[in-house]
Amino acid sequence: MRRLVAVVGLALWLPLVSFAVDFETEVRPILAKSCFGCHSATLASAGLRLDSRAEALRAITPGKSDGSKLIQRIIGAGSEKRMPLGNKPLSDDQIATLRKWVDEGAPWPADMSAKKHWAYVKPTRPALPSVHNGTWARNPLDRFILVHLEKEGLHPSVEASKETLIRRASIDLIGLPPTLKEIDGFIADARPDAYERVVDRLLASPHFGERWARPWLDLARYADTNGLEKDRRRSIWKYRDWVIGALNKDMPFDQFTIEQIAGDMLPNPTNDQLIATGFNRNTMFNEEGGVDKDEAFWENLVDRVGTTSTVWLGSTIGCAQCHNHKFDPFSQKEFYQMMAFFNNGEKLVEDYGDTSQKYLEPQLDLPTSEQELERSKLQAEIKRIEQGIKTADLSREQVQWERSIQAARASWKTLIPVSASAKNGAVLTVNKDGSILASGPNANAETYVIEAKLTVPGITGFRLEALPDASLPRGGPGRDVYGNFFIKSFQVEGMRIRDAVSDDGPVRFAKPADQLWGVDASRDDARLPRQLVFLSREPFDVLDDRSVRIEIRQESEFGGQSLGRFRLSFTTDSDPAAVAAISAKLRPLLEKPQRTAAESKQLADYYRGRATSLKADRDHLKDLRKEVEELGIASTLILRERTSFERPSTELRIRGQFLSKGETVFAAVPAVFNPLPESELPNRLGLARWMVNKDNPLSARVAVNRIWEQYFGHGLVDTSEDFGTQGERPSHPELLDWLAVEFMDKGWSMKAIHRLIATSATYRQASQTTPELLDKDPYNRLLAHGPRFRMEGEMIRDVALASSGLLSLKMFGPSVFPPQPEGVWDMPYSDDKWTPSQGEDKYRRALYTFIRRTSPYPSMLTFDGTSRESCTVRRIRTDTPLQALTTLNDPAFFEAAQALARRVVAEAGPDQRARAIDAFRLTTGRVPKASEIDRLLSGLEKERGYFEAHPTEAKRVGIDANMAAWTMLANALLNLDETITKE
Repeated sequence: MRRLVAVVGLALWLPLVSFAVDFETEVRPILAKSCFGCHSATLASAGLRLDSRAEALRAITPGKSDGSKLIQRIIGAGSEKRMPLGNKPLSDDQIATLRKWVDEGAPWPADMSAKKHWAYVKPTRPALPSVHNGTWARNPLDRFILVHLEKEGLHPSVEASKETLIRRASIDLIGLPPTLKEIDGFIADARPDAYERVVDRLLASPHFGERWARPWLDLARYADTNGLEKDRRRSIWKYRDWVIGALNKDMPFDQFTIEQIAGDMLPNPTNDQLIATGFNRNTMFNEEGGVDKDEAFWENLVDRVGTTSTVWLGSTIGCAQCHNHKFDPFSQKEFYQMMAFFNNGEKLVEDYGDTSQKYLEPQLDLPTSEQELERSKLQAEIKRIEQGIKTADLSREQVQWERSIQAARASWKTLIPVSASAKNGAVLTVNKDGSILASGPNANAETYVIEAKLTVPGITGFRLEALPDASLPRGGPGRDVYGNFFIKSFQVEGMRIRDAVSDDGPVRFAKPADQLWGVDASRDDARLPRQLVFLSREPFDVLDDRSVRIEIRQESEFGGQSLGRFRLSFTTDSDPAAVAAISAKLRPLLEKPQRTAAESKQLADYYRGRATSLKADRDHLKDLRKEVEELGIASTLILRERTSFERPSTELRIRGQFLSKGETVFAAVPAVFNPLPESELPNRLGLARWMVNKDNPLSARVAVNRIWEQYFGHGLVDTSEDFGTQGERPSHPELLDWLAVEFMDKGWSMKAIHRLIATSATYRQASQTTPELLDKDPYNRLLAHGPRFRMEGEMIRDVALASSGLLSLKMFGPSVFPPQPEGVWDMPYSDDKWTPSQGEDKYRRALYTFIRRTSPYPSMLTFDGTSRESCTVRRIRTDTPLQALTTLNDPAFFEAAQALARRVVAEAGPDQRARAIDAFRLTTGRVPKASEIDRLLSGLEKERGYFEAHPTEAKRVGIDANMAAWTMLANALLNLDETITKE
């Protein structure tokens, strides 16, 4: 009786036990996430700071939560607005924590500012925790999981079945389902280390690198196009192949890091080490007309700082571009000091388009030995012809050419309008010289109508001159704010125009919807008279007294881009285009009696590219260059450091604005971290080595956390992109540090960490859960059962192809174009077309699918894939009806269903039951229950009956009713939740 009283007494006492709230692990994260943004040293709204105890006591009454202003404001008591203002209110648990903390006297570290956030403290190997059920642990990491479970009064789940284990491990390690032979072999293997043998086989598979390259390519923002407006193609697939190869070789993570950040700076770098630097060439590239090359390059540097700090440090240093970081110890100056590391690379200036220049960073050609031999021959011939063109004496020809242009100019007569009007409000005034000046309203679309009297036989062409004028914006010649104009169409009543040529070269005179001609006023020759010549199909006679009507239609997507001042003229010359045989920029040189040496050379070089006597050589040169291009030599984008003895530097930008230059800063790492070792130079190579220095508190933690996340659906730090004060604290901090130290001590072997996780008892648990666990730990952060979550989009496609037997295991090479819906690539700035790949390339792994940033592959985007426009650390899984519609109806998935139907009919023999079992095993990896087989066969018979009654539909789905029925069954199996889930 006395023992019973004692037990009851203990039970009554336990609820009264009250543990003190820990400021660092419980209170500070709440304040940092919800309060510091407005109430800290950076910004003290209403004069209140909550990052300093002395200041915070203005709103806190220690020991009295009900009387504390802080508590009143966060619960919304009184008439004042609830805090945090403009953000989500604190949860009941968070409010309870703060209340308890205040009631306990609001204890605060003596010097909170001196205490580093946990992530900025170098990890040390913690002692293995003591646990009650030590026999459950298969390796050290299990003890860290178990101690938390035991603390919560929970127990691990039983080990998963062999079918589940081999499918789970295969999906996680190589991204492909096991074959039926592999499943059966594992089930029959009674050796105690049978599972470890499976893991070792998968780690040695060449497909390991393909599976684990996918998350790394998200980090590296790898894509096959430049992104932004035109989104042109780029060649950088060699970088993707390098990542796959490096992972397969188990390249140590420190070397993996150094080669990507600074492989070009290693002694005598190999091609592979140069290819690796493509990591920082994966930035988007702005090719929009009129873009400032320096600002565009600066944007790339901004991206490189943000990406590098996210990938290796799990830190939001990029937030300090405009100001000191609001939450983490990174100053704006430190952001630009990091940028300086990347600001010393080689780059060349190149003209492109009509108006712009761009910086070209290095490209590495990678020919085969045969390609190199053939290219050498072709380049030798190219060099010989170029030299011949360069040294040819064309002085006499050039004199005649100049005279012909002058003569052609004299043949043109100015058209004097009888009337000039505009349809949408502009006012056209005819000047004495025949030119026409527009004023008044400037509509988004405008059409000018010019009428003139002509009694001239044999007109062969009309000319439109765009003229600058001081009354126009920026001097014209157009009417928009920059002086631009764009012409949609030009028509002369009664004249059939066969072609058009401008002083920039031929103009495509085709469909009315095409933009015909325009001038971008940012060009240095935009303020010069420009001309466009229209050539008649046959001589145009105006012999009566009627007026000739000319319509100039102007329209662009930007609006208001009409001609400001222009002039019309006509000619009867047999070669109307001759007048436009020289560029507007060089035309004034023809009038100069005395030219400087530079002007003479400029004009001579221009003529050399047009001389009739050299046309055969120029054509031959063009053909040779085309032959070089058709060799198909692979190339890839790389970084290459500029030779310099100066410390890399850059200018700080005030408020993060490119045009607001501040002080010059030099390359350095943030002070909160370990300093750059004295043995390292402050350059990119020094930065790379610093990243993987064992004193760096974050690189190893961040890397192992991302690996853990792939296996269990959540990282030990859930916010794997942010280890700072705004990120989540680790669910198992000691385990995170143990793994980080283990990673470094094992020589940074990534495969060693994979093996450690994949062979752990934690990973091998069954994934079934209970109502109690769902209520207590809905996201399985305590890991009381095995992982169970939907696969990523690339895996779902690969699993469907593998199950059906269609999958091609071909590795490496250029990106491929599997079928996708029509019209996905219809874009206004590009006529590039998606041409589906043929043969086995149609069925390659999703990793090799061409990624266009402005139009990613639709089915993978549906399953939360990324456009690769920026570094993506973790994909957020969603559930939408569109995902089910994709696996049911997408042509690629339906083709896989047809192939799966053919496969089971051919391989499983005539027995319907055996076929159904094989189909189920191929998609889910397990043998179906008897009740499940009955449902499958019942559904099959129902489908067969339908297609027998509808033979036309049967032929659309399969060759007959039987194959159509099996196809629909396969289609359903590929859409099962169990099929697209790791379990």
